Amino acid sequence: MNIDQLRKLCLSFPGATEQTVWEGDLTFKVANKMFAHTVLEVAPVWLSFKSSPENFAELTERQGIIPAPYLARAQWVALETRDALSIDELTSLLRESYDMVVAKLPKKARELLSQGAAVKPSPSWKRPQAKSKRKNAKQRKKR
Repeated sequence: MNIDQLRKLCLSFPGATEQTVWEGDLTFKVANKMFAHTVLEVAPVWLSFKSSPENFAELTERQGIIPAPYLARAQWVALETRDALSIDELTSLLRESYDMVVAKLPKKARELLSQGAAVKPSPSWKRPQAKSKRKNAKQRKKR
């Protein structure tokens, strides 16, 4: 799979966006959460993506696939060569990566995606602060 095919595939997923980072890498996200990352220049790995724990164990035993640097603890794999996986298998695994990220989004974000709406991260999706922290913040505002 080449970079144009990869972009077309990843951007075909509902709400998927791309972002150029680190002056030569391309990250694919949904609701500002990464599901795949590729390099645009020559590097030791060309594509990384999230995988299920079962797939992580199986994939990292295969030739040309390693635990993704810095992201292996989150079950990400990295492809060292473009032919490490067939196009059909890679397509399926990238969709699975996208689906796993979407499954962890707040319910409201998932509903927007299912309706085809663009999803941007909202401050209301953050975990609520503990009551004591909110109380202290209100007291500081009054001062």
